[in-house]
Amino acid sequence: MVSGGMTCVKYLLFCFNLLFAISGLAILVVGVVAHLHIYAQYSNFVYPSYQAAPIILITVGVVIFLISFFGCCGAVKENHCMIITFSVLLAIILIAEIAAGIVGYINRNEVEIMLENKLNSTMYKYYSNNDIRKTWDVAQHELECCGMTGPNDWQKINHNNTLPHTCCANAHNDGSCNSTVDHYSASCIEKLRTLLLKYASVIGAAGLGIAGFQILGMIFACSLARHIRKEYETV
Repeated sequence: MVSGGMTCVKYLLFCFNLLFAISGLAILVVGVVAHLHIYAQYSNFVYPSYQAAPIILITVGVVIFLISFFGCCGAVKENHCMIITFSVLLAIILIAEIAAGIVGYINRNEVEIMLENKLNSTMYKYYSNNDIRKTWDVAQHELECCGMTGPNDWQKINHNNTLPHTCCANAHNDGSCNSTVDHYSASCIEKLRTLLLKYASVIGAAGLGIAGFQILGMIFACSLARHIRKEYETV
Protein backbone atom coordinates (compact mmCIF):
# COMPACT_ATOMS: atom_id res chain seq x y z
CA MET A 1 0.00 0.00 0.00
CA VAL A 2 1.58 3.28 -1.10
CA SER A 3 1.75 6.11 1.38
CA GLY A 4 2.91 9.68 1.81
CA GLY A 5 3.75 11.58 -1.35
CA MET A 6 3.11 8.54 -3.55
CA THR A 7 -0.52 8.48 -2.40
CA CYS A 8 -0.81 11.89 -3.99
CA VAL A 9 0.82 10.55 -7.17
CA LYS A 10 -1.63 7.64 -7.14
CA TYR A 11 -4.67 9.90 -7.12
CA LEU A 12 -3.09 12.32 -9.58
CA LEU A 13 -2.57 9.37 -11.95
CA PHE A 14 -6.19 8.32 -11.47
CA CYS A 15 -7.44 11.88 -12.19
CA PHE A 16 -5.07 12.12 -15.13
CA ASN A 17 -6.61 9.01 -16.66
CA LEU A 18 -10.09 10.42 -16.35
CA LEU A 19 -8.92 13.51 -18.25
CA PHE A 20 -7.04 11.25 -20.64
CA ALA A 21 -10.24 9.31 -21.40
CA ILE A 22 -12.08 12.58 -22.06
CA SER A 23 -9.26 13.80 -24.32
CA GLY A 24 -9.46 10.49 -26.20
CA LEU A 25 -13.13 11.16 -26.88
CA ALA A 26 -12.28 14.71 -27.95
CA ILE A 27 -9.69 13.44 -30.45
CA LEU A 28 -12.23 10.91 -31.70
CA VAL A 29 -14.75 13.71 -32.32
CA VAL A 30 -12.15 15.87 -34.10
CA GLY A 31 -11.23 12.92 -36.32
CA VAL A 32 -14.87 12.14 -37.18
CA VAL A 33 -15.64 15.80 -37.98
CA ALA A 34 -12.51 16.15 -40.13
CA HIS A 35 -13.30 12.91 -41.98
CA LEU A 36 -16.99 13.63 -42.64
CA HIS A 37 -16.80 17.33 -43.43
CA ILE A 38 -13.46 17.52 -45.25
CA TYR A 39 -11.74 14.36 -46.40
CA ALA A 40 -14.84 12.34 -47.27
CA GLN A 41 -16.43 15.22 -49.19
CA TYR A 42 -13.27 16.11 -51.09
CA SER A 43 -11.80 12.63 -51.48
CA ASN A 44 -11.22 13.17 -55.20
CA PHE A 45 -9.07 16.22 -54.46
CA VAL A 46 -6.61 14.72 -51.97
CA TYR A 47 -4.12 11.86 -51.98
CA PRO A 48 -4.97 8.67 -50.02
CA SER A 49 -2.25 9.50 -47.48
CA TYR A 50 -4.11 12.70 -46.56
CA GLN A 51 -7.41 10.85 -46.26
CA ALA A 52 -5.77 8.51 -43.76
CA ALA A 53 -5.02 11.37 -41.31
CA PRO A 54 -8.50 11.61 -39.73
CA ILE A 55 -8.81 7.80 -39.69
CA ILE A 56 -5.56 7.62 -37.71
CA LEU A 57 -6.90 10.30 -35.37
CA ILE A 58 -10.12 8.31 -34.80
CA THR A 59 -8.09 5.16 -34.11
CA VAL A 60 -5.81 7.00 -31.67
CA GLY A 61 -8.86 8.42 -29.88
CA VAL A 62 -10.36 4.95 -29.39
CA VAL A 63 -7.01 3.47 -28.29
CA ILE A 64 -6.42 6.32 -25.82
CA PHE A 65 -9.86 5.78 -24.31
CA LEU A 66 -9.09 2.06 -23.84
CA ILE A 67 -5.57 2.69 -22.52
CA SER A 68 -6.95 4.97 -19.80
CA PHE A 69 -8.69 1.88 -18.38
CA PHE A 70 -5.33 0.28 -17.56
CA GLY A 71 -4.13 3.46 -15.91
CA CYS A 72 -7.25 3.88 -13.76
CA CYS A 73 -7.33 0.22 -12.67
CA GLY A 74 -3.59 0.11 -12.11
CA ALA A 75 -3.67 3.24 -9.94
CA VAL A 76 -6.66 2.12 -7.85
CA LYS A 77 -5.46 -1.46 -7.38
CA GLU A 78 -1.80 -0.41 -7.11
CA ASN A 79 -1.03 -3.11 -9.67
CA HIS A 80 2.57 -2.82 -10.85
CA CYS A 81 1.97 -4.87 -14.02
CA MET A 82 -1.04 -2.81 -15.16
CA ILE A 83 0.77 0.47 -14.53
CA ILE A 84 3.81 -0.69 -16.52
CA THR A 85 1.50 -1.86 -19.34
CA PHE A 86 -0.15 1.55 -19.27
CA SER A 87 3.24 3.31 -19.48
CA VAL A 88 4.43 1.15 -22.39
CA LEU A 89 1.20 1.70 -24.34
CA LEU A 90 1.47 5.44 -23.72
CA ALA A 91 5.04 5.41 -25.04
CA ILE A 92 4.01 3.50 -28.18
CA ILE A 93 1.16 5.92 -28.91
CA LEU A 94 3.47 8.88 -28.26
CA ILE A 95 6.07 7.56 -30.75
CA ALA A 96 3.30 6.97 -33.32
CA GLU A 97 1.99 10.52 -32.83
CA ILE A 98 5.46 12.02 -33.24
CA ALA A 99 6.02 9.99 -36.44
CA ALA A 100 2.59 11.04 -37.80
CA GLY A 101 3.33 14.66 -36.87
CA ILE A 102 6.63 14.63 -38.78
CA VAL A 103 4.97 13.09 -41.84
CA GLY A 104 2.12 15.61 -41.60
CA TYR A 105 4.53 18.53 -41.38
CA ILE A 106 6.42 17.30 -44.45
CA ASN A 107 3.18 16.76 -46.41
CA ARG A 108 1.95 20.22 -45.41
CA ASN A 109 4.25 21.78 -48.01
CA GLU A 110 2.78 19.56 -50.72
CA VAL A 111 -0.85 20.62 -50.27
CA GLU A 112 -0.84 23.20 -53.07
CA ILE A 113 0.93 20.86 -55.52
CA MET A 114 -1.51 18.07 -54.65
CA LEU A 115 -4.56 20.30 -55.15
CA GLU A 116 -3.22 21.69 -58.42
CA ASN A 117 -2.69 18.18 -59.81
CA LYS A 118 -5.99 16.75 -58.57
CA LEU A 119 -8.21 19.72 -59.47
CA ASN A 120 -6.67 20.11 -62.91
CA SER A 121 -7.11 16.42 -63.77
CA THR A 122 -10.61 16.03 -62.34
CA MET A 123 -12.04 19.10 -64.10
CA TYR A 124 -11.79 17.27 -67.41
CA LYS A 125 -13.84 14.38 -65.98
CA TYR A 126 -16.60 16.58 -64.56
CA TYR A 127 -19.16 15.63 -67.21
CA SER A 128 -18.14 11.98 -67.55
CA ASN A 129 -17.69 10.89 -63.92
CA ASN A 130 -20.62 11.32 -61.52
CA ASP A 131 -18.47 10.92 -58.40
CA ILE A 132 -16.05 13.63 -59.52
CA ARG A 133 -18.94 15.87 -60.55
CA LYS A 134 -20.45 15.51 -57.07
CA THR A 135 -17.12 16.45 -55.43
CA TRP A 136 -16.76 19.53 -57.62
CA ASP A 137 -20.38 20.55 -56.98
CA VAL A 138 -19.91 20.24 -53.22
CA ALA A 139 -16.69 22.26 -53.33
CA GLN A 140 -18.09 25.07 -55.49
CA HIS A 141 -21.35 25.28 -53.56
CA GLU A 142 -19.93 25.01 -50.03
CA LEU A 143 -16.80 27.13 -50.61
CA GLU A 144 -18.51 29.60 -52.98
CA CYS A 145 -15.84 29.26 -55.65
CA CYS A 146 -15.74 28.41 -59.34
CA GLY A 147 -13.05 26.54 -61.25
CA MET A 148 -9.55 25.71 -60.12
CA THR A 149 -8.21 29.28 -60.39
CA GLY A 150 -11.44 30.96 -61.48
CA PRO A 151 -14.51 30.70 -63.77
CA ASN A 152 -12.37 31.01 -66.93
CA ASP A 153 -11.03 27.50 -66.28
CA TRP A 154 -14.36 26.04 -67.38
CA GLN A 155 -13.96 27.62 -70.83
CA LYS A 156 -11.18 25.10 -71.45
CA ILE A 157 -13.70 22.32 -70.77
CA ASN A 158 -16.90 23.68 -72.33
CA HIS A 159 -15.37 25.96 -75.00
CA ASN A 160 -18.12 28.52 -74.33
CA ASN A 161 -19.38 30.69 -71.45
CA THR A 162 -21.34 27.85 -69.79
CA LEU A 163 -20.51 27.10 -66.14
CA PRO A 164 -21.56 24.27 -63.80
CA HIS A 165 -24.78 25.23 -62.00
CA THR A 166 -22.94 25.27 -58.64
CA CYS A 167 -20.89 28.26 -59.83
CA CYS A 168 -24.04 30.36 -59.52
CA ALA A 169 -25.58 31.15 -56.15
CA ASN A 170 -28.92 31.68 -57.90
CA ALA A 171 -28.90 29.51 -60.99
CA HIS A 172 -31.72 29.77 -63.56
CA ASN A 173 -34.82 27.64 -63.11
CA ASP A 174 -33.46 25.15 -65.62
CA GLY A 175 -30.26 24.87 -63.60
CA SER A 176 -28.16 26.68 -66.18
CA CYS A 177 -25.31 29.01 -65.26
CA ASN A 178 -22.93 31.03 -67.40
CA SER A 179 -20.36 33.80 -67.15
CA THR A 180 -22.91 36.49 -68.13
CA VAL A 181 -24.91 36.13 -64.89
CA ASP A 182 -23.94 36.57 -61.26
CA HIS A 183 -21.53 33.76 -60.37
CA TYR A 184 -18.75 32.91 -57.92
CA SER A 185 -15.35 34.21 -58.96
CA ALA A 186 -13.15 32.90 -56.15
CA SER A 187 -10.45 30.28 -56.82
CA CYS A 188 -11.36 26.81 -55.54
CA ILE A 189 -7.71 25.83 -55.13
CA GLU A 190 -7.14 28.74 -52.73
CA LYS A 191 -10.32 28.01 -50.78
CA LEU A 192 -9.46 24.31 -50.47
CA ARG A 193 -5.85 25.05 -49.54
CA THR A 194 -6.98 27.34 -46.71
CA LEU A 195 -9.52 24.75 -45.52
CA LEU A 196 -7.09 21.81 -45.55
CA LEU A 197 -4.34 23.75 -43.78
CA LYS A 198 -6.85 24.92 -41.17
CA TYR A 199 -7.94 21.37 -40.36
CA ALA A 200 -4.34 20.17 -40.47
CA SER A 201 -3.53 22.78 -37.81
CA VAL A 202 -6.47 21.64 -35.66
CA ILE A 203 -5.38 18.00 -35.97
CA GLY A 204 -1.78 18.95 -35.17
CA ALA A 205 -2.80 21.01 -32.13
CA ALA A 206 -4.93 18.15 -30.84
CA GLY A 207 -2.02 15.75 -31.26
CA LEU A 208 0.43 18.03 -29.44
CA GLY A 209 -2.01 18.59 -26.59
CA ILE A 210 -2.49 14.87 -26.10
CA ALA A 211 1.27 14.28 -26.36
CA GLY A 212 1.78 16.68 -23.43
CA PHE A 213 -0.79 14.76 -21.39
CA GLN A 214 0.91 11.49 -22.24
CA ILE A 215 4.36 12.62 -21.09
CA LEU A 216 2.87 13.79 -17.79
CA GLY A 217 1.02 10.51 -17.39
CA MET A 218 4.15 8.47 -18.11
CA ILE A 219 6.04 10.38 -15.39
CA PHE A 220 3.28 9.74 -12.82
CA ALA A 221 2.93 6.09 -13.84
CA CYS A 222 6.66 5.34 -13.74
CA SER A 223 7.02 7.02 -10.33
CA LEU A 224 4.12 5.07 -8.90
CA ALA A 225 5.29 1.76 -10.44
CA ARG A 226 8.79 2.23 -9.08
CA HIS A 227 7.48 2.94 -5.57
CA ILE A 228 5.13 -0.06 -5.65
CA ARG A 229 8.00 -2.30 -6.74
CA LYS A 230 10.18 -1.04 -3.90
CA GLU A 231 7.42 -1.80 -1.40
CA TYR A 232 7.03 -5.31 -2.80
CA GLU A 233 10.79 -5.87 -2.50
CA THR A 234 10.73 -4.56 1.10
CA VAL A 235 7.93 -6.95 2.01
